[in-house]
Formats: sequence, structure tokens, C-alpha cells
Amino acid sequence: MSSEDQTASPAKLRVGLAGLAVSQDPAASLCTSPLGACLGVAIYDPTVKVGGLLHSLLPDSSLDPIRAANHPGLFLDTGIAALLERAGQLKATRENLRVFVAGAAEIMDETTQINIGKFNSDYLAQLLLRLGLTVYAQALGGRTSCSMELNLASGAVQVRFCGQSTPKTLCRP
Repeated sequence: MSSEDQTASPAKLRVGLAGLAVSQDPAASLCTSPLGACLGVAIYDPTVKVGGLLHSLLPDSSLDPIRAANHPGLFLDTGIAALLERAGQLKATRENLRVFVAGAAEIMDETTQINIGKFNSDYLAQLLLRLGLTVYAQALGGRTSCSMELNLASGAVQVRFCGQSTPKTLCRP
């Protein structure tokens, strides 16, 4: 591959529902599909330039331990654990990690009693506290679906809301 090919445009690696990815490829960006009430959790270690992205649907794997074992990204607790483990294998350390969070929209009718997005974000806050991790920046709630992108070369994180042409920058390098 020539140097022109390597610098043309970074590869966008899509992280779908219940998925997660970790990489240190500086030519790549990790992107979620639309989040809705789901949560996108990005981690980035600027020292070793390792990043990861989780697209989680539900908070607690005790709801379905068998599905959690087969698809850890489906649940926040098992997804975060897998994300941290894989990032650690690439030499990322918790002390250096920056955590970014997006999603948790209230996309159902406002008359409903259940706000799944809020439930997910509250659970995540408690989980991160137990793990000793702090959210560096977030774009949570609202009534609009969004997607999230982590640039692995720079650590820049952007959130794009449905119906808006300009993304919101959560982190600039």
C-alpha cells in the first residue's frame, strides 16, 4: 500500500448494536450505529493511543447471563468489562483512560412510565464509579437518536444527532 492510500481517508469501523471494538490502528475510527436509548461508551488512552467503543442495549447481565456470555456488548456490565480487558491487552491503563458517553435518549412516547435511556445512564454512572472511572465528556438524554465516533489517531470524539448536520465535539485532541 502506498503512503497516499494510507492517508486517503481513515477506515470507519462500525460497532453495531450489542457490539464492541478495541483498536490501536491510527488510520481507523470507531463508529456506532444510531444509539437511541442505548449507550455508546468510548474509551481512549492517549499515552498508547488505544481506543475502544461499546454499543450497549441493556444495563445488567443478570437479566440473561447466557446471552451476556455470548454477546457481552449487549449489557453494560459485561460490555465495559470486555472493553477494559481488550484495551488492557493493548497496553491501555485505567489510570490514563478517558471515558466518553453518548445516547440514552428518551425515544418512546413521553406518557410512558419507563425511560430506558435514563435507566441505562444511571446504571452506567454507578458502574463507572465502582470501577474508579470518570466520564471525561458526555452527550446524554434528549429525545433524539445519535451516533458516536472515536478517532484513534487523535482521540477526538464526536456525536452526531439525527436531523443535525453538524456533529457535537466531545473531545478535541
